[in-house]
Amino acid sequence: MTPHGRRDIAGAPLVDRPGGTQSIQRAVAVLRILATAREAGLGLTDISKQAELTRPTTHRILSVLISEGIVERRQGSQRYLIGEQVSLLALSRRTRDHLLDIVNPHLQAAVGELGDTGFLTRIVGLETVCIARQLGSYPSQALTWDVGERRPLGVSNAGIAILSGMQTDAAREVISKNRSRFPRYGLSTEAIFGEVAMARSKGFASRAISLIPGASPVSVTIRSSDGVARGALTITPTGRRRSPQHTEEIVACLRRHATAVELELNNTATLPPQRQ
Repeated sequence: MTPHGRRDIAGAPLVDRPGGTQSIQRAVAVLRILATAREAGLGLTDISKQAELTRPTTHRILSVLISEGIVERRQGSQRYLIGEQVSLLALSRRTRDHLLDIVNPHLQAAVGELGDTGFLTRIVGLETVCIARQLGSYPSQALTWDVGERRPLGVSNAGIAILSGMQTDAAREVISKNRSRFPRYGLSTEAIFGEVAMARSKGFASRAISLIPGASPVSVTIRSSDGVARGALTITPTGRRRSPQHTEEIVACLRRHATAVELELNNTATLPPQRQ
């Protein structure tokens, strides 16, 4: 039997069900963890710790996924990463992200106004995924994210902004579920709770010291028509460039564009369905 209250990395309960559903849930949890590591991959111990599974169970899951081409083990090492079958399967669906379509013009406008690199990050389960990056014109840029990169909610500055846009209890639940994943980034749940509280009081998230040396990101939340945090807009100046005055300019610019995005999301949500 599954221990009471045990959940996968997306927060769904892991329960004993017929047909191997629990094994599927665990395999998906492992894939999500590997996705955060991207090309660097992860070792068996790190995967089992983050998934809160035993090493033998994790190894069995990885063996099956490798046999199907969903996971690969890097030649000459003991590190695992997402396999090429995943990208090939994704080619079967070409649906664009509706949020990306709405936000892109605003992201480009904000970057054009401020000169620093901008990012659009959206929430997916217990993680944040960078879905757009726009380079700025300022000679020195802080490239903290690649498109497609994902991190546990609470790790990135954008994640702090998104958590600050949630109800307090919901944010605490997310942070609690991700607690086993934070040590890899040198973070603690207590520090993240403090950052979320600060961002909630200020109305934006900002880190003087980023996970990426030299970056000093500022993020604001994007909410859907029903007030749910959907993502975050981020501008990332270098630490030398970011002054209190420049921070105020960034916050004002991002808030203006976030408000426009939310208005468009609200208008889209109220449109009647088109007839076929």
